Amino acid sequence: MRDRDQSVLSEILPPEERAIEAVVARYQRVAPAITRFARTLSGNDELIVRLGTQATSTEDTVVLDPGVFQTAYARSAPVTPSEVALTTALHEVIHLIATDLDEERPIPKEWLVFKEEVEDDGDPERAPIPVGLFESGVMDEDFVRPDLTEDDIDFDEDPTEDPDAVSLLHALNVIGGPAAEALFLSIEDARQERIHFDAYPGAGSVLRDLYRTSIGHAMGSARPLGQFALACFLIAGDHEDRNDVQKRLAPHVALAIDDAMAFMDPVTEIDDPWSVGTIALQLLSVAKMHNLVQEGAASSSPQGRKVEMDADASTISQSVDAVRLVTPPLANKDSYEQTRAAAQSVSAAEGKKGEAETGGDPATDQIMKVSTAPTVYLPTGQGGKLLVSDLPYSFAAFATDGREMLAKASADWGVTQHRVSGELYPLFLANQRRGLRTGYDAGDLSPYTPLLLGAGLYERMFERRDLPSRRSYALSLLVDGSASMLQPRSLGSRKAPWAMAAALLGAWTLAQLADELQIDFEIAIFNRSFAAAPDDTEFSYREMRTKATAGLRQSQGGNAERLTRTVNHYIVKNFSDRWRASSDVLAGLFYTAAAPQDAARSARNEPRLAPPVSMFDKAANVDEFNVAHAAERLTSQHATHRIMVVLADGMTRGSVHALAETVASVERGGTTVLGIGIGDDTVRSAYSRAQVVEQPLGLATAMVDGVRSTLYRTIAESGIDSWWVNAGDRALETFVN
Repeated sequence: MRDRDQSVLSEILPPEERAIEAVVARYQRVAPAITRFARTLSGNDELIVRLGTQATSTEDTVVLDPGVFQTAYARSAPVTPSEVALTTALHEVIHLIATDLDEERPIPKEWLVFKEEVEDDGDPERAPIPVGLFESGVMDEDFVRPDLTEDDIDFDEDPTEDPDAVSLLHALNVIGGPAAEALFLSIEDARQERIHFDAYPGAGSVLRDLYRTSIGHAMGSARPLGQFALACFLIAGDHEDRNDVQKRLAPHVALAIDDAMAFMDPVTEIDDPWSVGTIALQLLSVAKMHNLVQEGAASSSPQGRKVEMDADASTISQSVDAVRLVTPPLANKDSYEQTRAAAQSVSAAEGKKGEAETGGDPATDQIMKVSTAPTVYLPTGQGGKLLVSDLPYSFAAFATDGREMLAKASADWGVTQHRVSGELYPLFLANQRRGLRTGYDAGDLSPYTPLLLGAGLYERMFERRDLPSRRSYALSLLVDGSASMLQPRSLGSRKAPWAMAAALLGAWTLAQLADELQIDFEIAIFNRSFAAAPDDTEFSYREMRTKATAGLRQSQGGNAERLTRTVNHYIVKNFSDRWRASSDVLAGLFYTAAAPQDAARSARNEPRLAPPVSMFDKAANVDEFNVAHAAERLTSQHATHRIMVVLADGMTRGSVHALAETVASVERGGTTVLGIGIGDDTVRSAYSRAQVVEQPLGLATAMVDGVRSTLYRTIAESGIDSWWVNAGDRALETFVN
């Protein structure tokens, strides 16, 4: 037994860790173990366990509703988050696989003595409570599963040919009303848990801890019938000792439990749901005998009795549900039927083997995407999810038009696209030569080469040797991709959407510079909106966004906004990618930025082919998480000199203080960070190296010159020999000083 003084779940789990994406992420860590358990339980080695908005089970697939996990984390129990994830998943798999109430039979004749009667005609043979069952508190053994004659059972395998055959839940409703149905579902729930958790005592103890923390409140607020039903559930499932349960009950309810024990004792020895239905009817009769069910209190009319029976069923459900983890197939009749209907849908439409992560619906796909996204931590201690993916490849469809517009904009805005490295190229070339020696005499083959070859020293002739003067460089460029970057701005006598276009022209020019100098570089664009997938088109993006948003609003309510308006980091060109392979995507993105109306028109006319231009539909951004993530990627390159350029048209919608702390932390780590603001001088509040521009010419020039300046300085500050001074323009000395 766990020490009750230990910290409980509600104390160690902050609100953000109870969010659905955090819950799903914890489930993912135990998913392989859950799949193995489900395969063992079902006897199907090909069974797939996955998540979906509608829980269900088929022969080959089990779909878990992540909302059930979230409910479990709201408990104040002395358990850990990992224990809750594992136990809740086991709980759901057990009930989804073990619950099958579809078999139809004629209503057993022994049930007829329990049938509800509206009017009492005084005939003892029609009395609703079989009083003879309670003599000496012992149940007639034959009454639990009485011997049936051939007249009672239809041996035909096709139940549809017997007009009297009905489903179990329908039969219970006909005989005992909604209360019998609710009591049956709670007892069947407890029976399944007791049988299947017996082999997993550790998980069983966690389940008991989750339940026990709610018993006191549930008992205190329950009516007598609710107390009785809850006590039966706890005892049948072995979640609480009978004596301990009875101490919490009203005296007359405790007496009812004494009489009910004769019927509950065999509950774990039977595997037929219809027999559990018999026990439920017997327990309801015990409740009636002890006046826990107030018959005829409102009215003797059929309408009045129906209201009373519905109230009794509600009392049972509310009391038991306040303690148990409510699983969809055993919540109520409607929920069970929805679960079975979903099974037919999965079997007919999806049912794909090998997909163990999602249930195939956009809402769950989005939750999974957020849950598996990396969590970025800032120097301030704040953490947040950042969705990182490649920019949709479909932007390459605009590449031809984009290249033409790049050439025109380059000429109009005075940004040269030829030999942009200028005097830097010989410096880098000399640096590479300085750091690499071949053979024994600085590059010239030795006259003793044949002897070296014969002595097996061939590899030494091409030995690579690092010298102290050797330098390496890495460049990261971040571009604000919010909708405001596409808004028209003053451009002389007119207005045009030049902000993102100028930024991308600068990115293009820097890419050419870095490629010439053989510098590793990365280009990324960031925004806050519904995340696009790498293979998205305008059609698929809009469809997924609409369906995911609608589904999440239904299942997550107010949290849907957080799950659909995520902080996104799109990689246009990765450090390891070839520039030529990424240039088409960047050119297409430039066309979208330079001619947004034309791009939108193309997307409307051919949405299945056009890139998702509507992904830039929100203005808000959270810069600090993108800066922190880009810095981490940049550091992983292990370059001796690292440069980051961040371009945005306004301050972060997060925290200016957090952004400033993040930038300062990145620079302390050895990375030079350049912040460029478009018409917004608040960039100076966060970046120690900042520049504000008002025109496209100034923006593109600031980006290129800023990086060129930094490269100069890194060479000058090395303080190693003066070989590079003679290799470049003497203007370098003036520039550095």
